Amino acid sequence: MIVDDSAVARQAIACAITNAPGLAVGGTASDPILALRRMRDAWPDVIILDIAMPRMDGLSFLRHLMAERPTPVIICSSVAEQGSKTALDALTAGAFTVIAKPRANLRDFLAGAADDIIAAIRAAAVANLRPLSRPTLPPPPPKLSADALIGPRTAGEMHATTERIIALGTSTGGTQALEAVLTRLPATVAGIVVVQHMPARFTAMFAERLDAVSAIHVREARNHDRVLPGQALIAPGGRHLMVKRAGAQYYAEVVDGPLVNRHRPSVDVLFRSVARFAGRNALGVIMTGMGDDGARGLLEMRDAGATTIAQDAASSVVFGMPGEAIRRGAAGNVLPLDDIPAALVRFSCGSRR
Repeated sequence: MIVDDSAVARQAIACAITNAPGLAVGGTASDPILALRRMRDAWPDVIILDIAMPRMDGLSFLRHLMAERPTPVIICSSVAEQGSKTALDALTAGAFTVIAKPRANLRDFLAGAADDIIAAIRAAAVANLRPLSRPTLPPPPPKLSADALIGPRTAGEMHATTERIIALGTSTGGTQALEAVLTRLPATVAGIVVVQHMPARFTAMFAERLDAVSAIHVREARNHDRVLPGQALIAPGGRHLMVKRAGAQYYAEVVDGPLVNRHRPSVDVLFRSVARFAGRNALGVIMTGMGDDGARGLLEMRDAGATTIAQDAASSVVFGMPGEAIRRGAAGNVLPLDDIPAALVRFSCGSRR
């Protein structure tokens, strides 16, 4: 279902979908009220949604859908520019992804962005509270591993500290998952480092929002920040986050570098650094997300003696990253999202279960 008040946008998106094998346009609507009326007869698998529309705005419609009947929604809007508060609000409300369209030359843009829109539709179609399989997409190009930034742990490295640390990695659906976890943690929880796949400029706003609704302090990581109990440091969009240690104290290292697993920041980079410098004093958690970033790093953490957790399929928006970690034997525990906060608290209090 395409919901957009622009006839040009509806026509161009519909044309791209019609030309894609295995996809069909179930309907179009110029506003959410009309869309709801038409969707009663045949509910769509994926909705492409504008934001600025008459009678009901797209964000209100998105929140209504997620509360009443969760459905994969791709935001395609000129007011949801990359890094904007509107785009972050859409992701937080449950949008699968956001595609920013220009205010001018719309038809040319949509023709050029057709492949991205089709790829987003195919990925969204297997998301949101369904038995999920990894999206059927063209074979990915060769990708760099964490070796590009940090070497693997060696047997001689010591982890002589009792200070505990928690590393979280997530991607698609992670904005909601992280909020569900971080807002349920007490200020006594061990220091937390987070990689959420996000573009630059998103992460500072995202951290500010989580900080406002959490008992712990949440902010974007800066180079040489101490990793402290009761605090979560989120990797800045467009930069890698690693953990290093000076004596018994952990600190953040924020660096530029190549894409790892086609991501910057990369979960694998963070997890490898935690395996190397924290070892058995660490807890690694991999949550909802497409692809396999973090699966290898979580296995390295487990091999180093860390406690490891993967989010289960039923509660993951996309079961790619946690599913791959489980397949590789990296997950010591597989938990639904609602059980992860308590596991973090238990680990912080000294339990390894």
